[in-house]
Amino acid sequence: MTFTLQAPVLEGTLVRLEPLEHRHAAELAMAAEEDRDTYAFTWVPRAQEAEAYIDAAFARAAAGRLAPYAQISLATGRAVGVTAYLEPRSWRTDDRLDAVEVGFTWLARSAQGTGVNAEAKLLLFRHAFEEWQVSRIDLKTDARNTRSRAAIESVGARFEGVLRNWSRSWVPGEEGRLRDSAMYSITAAEWPERRPLLEARVRKSAGTAGRTAG
Repeated sequence: MTFTLQAPVLEGTLVRLEPLEHRHAAELAMAAEEDRDTYAFTWVPRAQEAEAYIDAAFARAAAGRLAPYAQISLATGRAVGVTAYLEPRSWRTDDRLDAVEVGFTWLARSAQGTGVNAEAKLLLFRHAFEEWQVSRIDLKTDARNTRSRAAIESVGARFEGVLRNWSRSWVPGEEGRLRDSAMYSITAAEWPERRPLLEARVRKSAGTAGRTAG
């Protein structure tokens, strides 16, 4: 595959996705420490680990396996989390991408439930389907992570099953162990139906945010 996985800037009404850089480290360190109760199954750095966390993302990006983003709240102008494209796949001989995963995602507690996640997914999905013309987008999470599974389902992804011992566990105390992963996807054929539903959800969140600010 000759396709190069890159992270172009993607901007909506609630969030701007910027290629992850070390200049985001201080704000991400603050975001990660707001409230860690929702991070039991997710790799979220401690404040002192933010620089090393970004270096690790850069290493995966250099290998062509990750295009990481900082999620910037347009309400505050601050980095409130991270997301990414990862694991690009192609089975054809031309320079096209067949499938890509959206993941590596976390948000500060204050940004959860605000529509930021929904719009970030909308931006990532739209670019992948409409610019890269992928056939499918993958999403996965620890099978035990009911909160994450609900969030994935809320953006229109279809549950495909659980793959046992599929990927590394991020649960404290489970270092070196593998987890079962709940697998989800959206296909290109489904995207025309999913897009307006996701756009409507983002508009509703943006309207609520506007009324709250006013």
